[in-house]
Amino acid sequence: MPKLLEFVEAAYPAQAKQDHLSAKVFLRLTLDAQGTVTAAEVLEPVGHGFDEAAREAALRFRFEPAKRNGTPVPSRIVYPYEFRPPPPSSAQSSNDSASTEPSDSSFGETIEVMVEGESVAERRRQSAEAVQVLEVGTVQREAVDLGEALARTEGVSVRRSGGLGSTSRFSLAGFTDEQIRFFIDGVPLELAGYGAGLANVPVNLVQRVETYNGVVPIRFGADALGGAVHLETDQDFQGTRASASYELGSYDTHRLTASVRHLHEPTGFLVRANGYFDVTQNDYLVDVDAEAADGSGKLQRVRVHRFHDAYRAGGVGIETGFVDQSWARRLLLRIFTGAYDKELQNNVEMSIPYGEVEYGETSGGSTVRFEQIFSNGLSADMIAGYTYRRNRFTDLSECAYDWYGRCIFVLVGQPGIIEGRPVERVIGQHTGFARLNLGWNVAPLQKLRLSLAPTFAERAGEDRQLQAAQLLDPLDGERNLFSLVSGLEYEIDAFEDRLENILFVKDYLQRAYGEKPLDGGGFAVTKRNLHQVGLGDSTRLRLSPGLYAKASYEWATRLPRPDEFFGDGLLIIENLSLKHEISHNINLGLTYETRETSAGDFRTNVTGFGRLADQLIVLTPQPSYSVYQNVNAARSLGVSGAANWVSPGKYLSLDGNATWQDFRNTSSEGNYGAFVDKRIPNRPYLWANGSARFQYSSLMTPRDELALTWNTRYIHKFFRAWEGVGRVDTKDVIPSQWVHSLSLTYVTRSDSATLTWSADAQNLTDALAYDFYGVQRPGRSLFAKLTVDFGT
Repeated sequence: MPKLLEFVEAAYPAQAKQDHLSAKVFLRLTLDAQGTVTAAEVLEPVGHGFDEAAREAALRFRFEPAKRNGTPVPSRIVYPYEFRPPPPSSAQSSNDSASTEPSDSSFGETIEVMVEGESVAERRRQSAEAVQVLEVGTVQREAVDLGEALARTEGVSVRRSGGLGSTSRFSLAGFTDEQIRFFIDGVPLELAGYGAGLANVPVNLVQRVETYNGVVPIRFGADALGGAVHLETDQDFQGTRASASYELGSYDTHRLTASVRHLHEPTGFLVRANGYFDVTQNDYLVDVDAEAADGSGKLQRVRVHRFHDAYRAGGVGIETGFVDQSWARRLLLRIFTGAYDKELQNNVEMSIPYGEVEYGETSGGSTVRFEQIFSNGLSADMIAGYTYRRNRFTDLSECAYDWYGRCIFVLVGQPGIIEGRPVERVIGQHTGFARLNLGWNVAPLQKLRLSLAPTFAERAGEDRQLQAAQLLDPLDGERNLFSLVSGLEYEIDAFEDRLENILFVKDYLQRAYGEKPLDGGGFAVTKRNLHQVGLGDSTRLRLSPGLYAKASYEWATRLPRPDEFFGDGLLIIENLSLKHEISHNINLGLTYETRETSAGDFRTNVTGFGRLADQLIVLTPQPSYSVYQNVNAARSLGVSGAANWVSPGKYLSLDGNATWQDFRNTSSEGNYGAFVDKRIPNRPYLWANGSARFQYSSLMTPRDELALTWNTRYIHKFFRAWEGVGRVDTKDVIPSQWVHSLSLTYVTRSDSATLTWSADAQNLTDALAYDFYGVQRPGRSLFAKLTVDFGT
């Protein structure tokens, strides 16, 4: 329970004191994990000025925060503030006054530990699931995106082909991109209207990120091979709240997010909306080989601005329905739309500049969610939705450009620089999906869960330039894909929560239909039916109050996704002969943590992982496009570790993590048989992150804080192509890199609002940064951000 540390006496209303009136005002106080009162609501108004006086005083209370398992957590309590007038016999004495006194501890009986923030995060971390949890509250104050925030997490690598809006590759324990599934509030991210991938999701619209390593709970209905990433938005629906953030920075970058919600508590009717808008020119400096500016035609290394790399994205979502009713815990309808446009500056090696190539996406749809807890330990969580996505790619270039943005020669005959012909592709995809999770508390410490997750996608497209030339259009064929992932899970807690075990089985079913163009004209029908079963188990053993071990295993399957089967109509072509991936995934971990000691708070963990994959699907670059192909077998072994220390008083916090992985081809057959036992190329295998945060509270007001945060990342060099082939001194290498950033943040709070100002310097030393061979990332850049939150 929270404990009152600092009581503030309210001003007794003058007229009420004169009339010898008494009152008891019941307030609902919202406390954060530091014990600060962030909101005070009068539950039963009594009038005569008592309500306002009690609320104003309570907002200045200080509490020892509520705790769960020794960890401070946000909470909400009901506090009765009592006003007592002086006795009538002394009413005329100027020395006598009315009194307001601290309430007794009865408020403790009505405590409600909020199901958000640190409480949920700690419960996830200490569960049997193989999960890491990132709380983005602190990160939201900085001018960083979600890709940068996740790249600081152990075991995670986020590689980008440029600045904001560029394509990215997310890696977890060796597996990348499509081998990992991404969700936001349980909905597949690609079906939720959030622009150009995970790395570009606005961080201010997310509250918490959960990263599941190789073993994915059945509730997601996922066929992931390497794990899953779940983004969770704010799930506190109480009261009325609005927030907004605006970021301004280098390369003419502007980012805006806004959200608002209102709950009518008597009926439980909720309305909330959020939106975002991003725009940047990405015209940062890069070092390239280009002809000398004097027109001599001699190649030299020059530094130029990128001139065709702009990005613009935006989206809005509106949600309405009912929460916390006897007939439904939640019944919510969400309608959303989103779009992005991106200019393409160069080829995959950044050796050829483009000046007129563009691509983008528009999407829209809706979801319906229902949650309820029934009698007899039964519960249901259901969501269903529909999404339409329209991708486009245009290359009608009439000029070939140099790195100075000059048209060096006109393309004679027909436009188009990438394929030597004009390209104007449009692909539309209709997707319907559902997630049904049923739960049953078999016994007080035993749970049984059932999951069903069907998905149907239908795709159609056109290359308008081919059709205008009356040529066969490979996008014109009919294509559809049906998948059904089912799961059954049994969870048990034993020995007074010292042991938790989750056992599950999964079933995977997929049916694909595609029409592939023939060289002589027409289409050949390809049908593929896939079926696979899987199983897994996760265990957590608490060895002492601060020490626990985890072990998890899954025989995992991942079914090819539409873009892998059919291509994306942009830079990836179809491959209808793909097979599903399977893998044996295992994790072993040990965590030790201490809280509230004289030396501060300390937490450290180490995790070892192994992945034995078969029919691994790899995106293989070609000169002007890419294609997904199967690699017969691969093996990934690795270890990651992290440590965190917070000083007494929370003035200083230090974080560090490191990851090493060895991902190798283990097959002597197939396309990569010549590279058996060789490390799979173009993937980092050693990287580390560190940060130091200095924070000082009550600088100018009792409820403000100033923080200075330093972050650093190291990535060891790695080969672009297969090791063991050719001479080492002539191989393409992505060099070792050490990149630093610095952030200064100031937060001030009033009774109804919180304001945050931040200034960030990224790539502080202006180091040459590369995630892919030849593709240079932005150098030193400066950003400023303002965030405001209003709540009642």
